[in-house]
Amino acid sequence: MCVMHGVVVTASTDKATGSMETFEVGSGRFLEVVLRPEVTVQDPRMIAQARELHAQANKLCFIANSVNFPVHHEATCRA
Repeated sequence: MCVMHGVVVTASTDKATGSMETFEVGSGRFLEVVLRPEVTVQDPRMIAQARELHAQANKLCFIANSVNFPVHHEATCRA
């Protein structure tokens, strides 16, 4: 989303966590996942737009749209 809107990302990492439950038979399932992307943009003036675009990216997320549990996004943007 950032590339398509002219926001230059110079670094990106993610610190994902998940909650799951297990069953006595040895199986289990995820209950939710939280993605915590940390994005660095080239210019401080791009931070607000990067945050807005991340909200849009959340709606388009391939992972979130492919699983049967909630995927939350808590983005951090900095320059």
